[in-house]
Amino acid sequence: MSLLVCATLCLHKELRSVTNYLIAGLAVADLGVGALAVPFSVVLSMDYTLCFYTCLFLTCFPLVTTQFSILLLLLVAVNAHLKIRLPTSYTIYVKKKWMMLMVAFCWLFSCLIGFSPMMGWNRFQQYVTTNRTIYSTLSIPSERSIIGYNLPYGGFLSKVYFSNRRSFNYSEVHGSHMGACSFTAVFSPEYQVYFVFFACTLVPLVIMLGLYADIFRVIHGHFMSRSIRATKRGEANMASTLFMLMGIFCACWIPLNVLNSVRLLCGHCVIPEDLNRLAVLLSHTNSLANPLVYAMRRKNFGQALRSVFFRYVLFGSRVKACCARSKVYPQHNFS
Repeated sequence: MSLLVCATLCLHKELRSVTNYLIAGLAVADLGVGALAVPFSVVLSMDYTLCFYTCLFLTCFPLVTTQFSILLLLLVAVNAHLKIRLPTSYTIYVKKKWMMLMVAFCWLFSCLIGFSPMMGWNRFQQYVTTNRTIYSTLSIPSERSIIGYNLPYGGFLSKVYFSNRRSFNYSEVHGSHMGACSFTAVFSPEYQVYFVFFACTLVPLVIMLGLYADIFRVIHGHFMSRSIRATKRGEANMASTLFMLMGIFCACWIPLNVLNSVRLLCGHCVIPEDLNRLAVLLSHTNSLANPLVYAMRRKNFGQALRSVFFRYVLFGSRVKACCARSKVYPQHNFS
């Protein structure tokens, strides 16, 4: 679905507005979630034995896509606020190239936030100490390569290790860092709660709420004065659509962050594993909801989306099927 949104913007030039470009950026983030973050989460749920930096990379990547979605939603809210507050000078100050530069900055900032555990804010010592007693009696291979020893993150390029490979004592290998991979095994709870949730999630969401509150206050004032124009009415519909996208994001991601906060702040509380997996599953559904909501709420975009789907996906598959049948059963000319 996210790929279909990007294809629609490429094929329909009339839809290439600044707001739709930002929505396409959200679709790219959702595409990254579906293509990489979801498979990574499946691997993490199986508790495979991985080297520490392999596990850390798998857990960091979903944070990058999530943080990019948050920053892009904030950028969308700022763009909608400028269109309402500066209707006459909006096109003068807001250019597509500047907005694309801001999107690139959001990607860079998201990578810095998401991959910050690979710079040292992680549970490496706990990971090694916890699993040393488990794996010290097992025979596992070590990372005896130049990359693994000389580069700080060379280990994340290694593959999954199994206990029935070559005999090598874990306790005798300098720098070995094997263990059962999971989110809680490599991430510091303080990093998840205080930095990711409180600082990098709640603060942008509060700013977005303030911007949308001011947008709806301005729109309400125009409605009360009965002087709202058709353009203002269109911006009101756009703002309500974007606000719905932000609400869906909160509904999908807040439960998981709340569980992480409870795990840190309430040490004696026991969180069922099924509840945690349900929260992770709910967070992944956000990538499917974004393009659907935008297609349903925006009439022109929804029509273009359906036309691309029926013309290039549904009808194109039927044409390929007909061509395949014609090759299997060729027509003969008996004249």
